[in-house]
Amino acid sequence: MEEYLASQEQNPTPEPQSVFKKYLDLGWEIIKILIIAAVIVLPIRYFLFQPFIVKGDSMVPNFHSGDYLIVDEISYRFSDVKRGDVVVLKYPLDASQRFIKRVVGLPGETLDIKNGKVTITKDGKSQVLSEPYLPGSLATDGSSHMVLGPDNYFVMGDNRPFSYDSRRWGVLPKEDIIGKAFMRIFPLSDISYIKGLTY
Repeated sequence: MEEYLASQEQNPTPEPQSVFKKYLDLGWEIIKILIIAAVIVLPIRYFLFQPFIVKGDSMVPNFHSGDYLIVDEISYRFSDVKRGDVVVLKYPLDASQRFIKRVVGLPGETLDIKNGKVTITKDGKSQVLSEPYLPGSLATDGSSHMVLGPDNYFVMGDNRPFSYDSRRWGVLPKEDIIGKAFMRIFPLSDISYIKGLTY
């Protein structure tokens, strides 16, 4: 009997108040972790990088529906948009929609599209655009003529016959460019950085 009483004295039943305090401390630790995570993650998510899932076939064969991309939202604050960049943009006629297209024409240029070729004219000099990312079977179809003003861009999908782009809805204002697609992280077999072109 004395041994039983001694064991009870060594392991007293925790008081309800101390149990409550223990759970309260645990809850506060979890809240602190969530706050710290939000402080770190939210600026990255909303001001630096953004995920984007490709929907549709307008960028085939280089990007497919279901590809999961990371979009760099900060580079264009410090450098110019370049020809050949793949950008995610707000559709100028409905800002709630997001498109992925390739930059073909830059501010101050005149574009002429005819017989599957894009001709760029600036300062009186013309050149036919080299587009190594396009298979011959997906060359630009139809014809178009566009003069780009300051901060205006001309964008097209790589799957030219099936892309709804600047040929139909006009120029892309710079403020509608969300960022540059710089990395594909899914599917896992296609993980890669998205390289720009040098013209």
